Amino acid sequence: MAEFIAFEGIDGSGKSTQARALHRRLLHHAHPVLLVHEPGGTPLGESLRRWVKRRQGLFPLTELYLFNAARAQLVEQVIRPALEQGVTVVADRFSASTVAYQSYGRGLDLELVLQVNQGATGGLSPDLTVFLDVLPEIGRGRKSIGNKDNFDAAPLEFYQRVRQGYLDQAQSPVSGNGPDWLILDGSKPKTQLSDEIWGIVQPLL
Repeated sequence: MAEFIAFEGIDGSGKSTQARALHRRLLHHAHPVLLVHEPGGTPLGESLRRWVKRRQGLFPLTELYLFNAARAQLVEQVIRPALEQGVTVVADRFSASTVAYQSYGRGLDLELVLQVNQGATGGLSPDLTVFLDVLPEIGRGRKSIGNKDNFDAAPLEFYQRVRQGYLDQAQSPVSGNGPDWLILDGSKPKTQLSDEIWGIVQPLL
């Protein structure tokens, strides 16, 4: 059975590491699986990723529409076709990220963000959202010093708001990301987290 599993968390939470770990584990068990990341996964998405993360002076509303342009392309070109073919999709970020970053972090109206997300996804939502929760101080400490993008350079208060956005969605999902959230302590050892995630995902498959 194909499942759509999204990994979420603030920068430095370890979500990308765990998304890759689950992808490898599924491949090892000969399960058809595809790993995608946002923004990206298509030529348009990769171009928009570089633009949004490096371009100075973008307004929050501009960010919202650019991220969702990349998402719309990814959903229609990659994610939906894979799911229809019985391939499980593991996503490093999805629409919950936009709620957390652009609404809670940047201050955009929540209803607007939800509407734009809904249009970009066509109503598609993950079957399971894995949220790796870490304090912003921990997440920032894990990031490399060089090559900081617009989000890495954001103040600590920004990531405190983003984390709260994730916690609010996990406790009362309103993001269009579905009701099934798994909240894990992102400060735990990587192998322990990987085993915990596998224990939840394996029965779904």
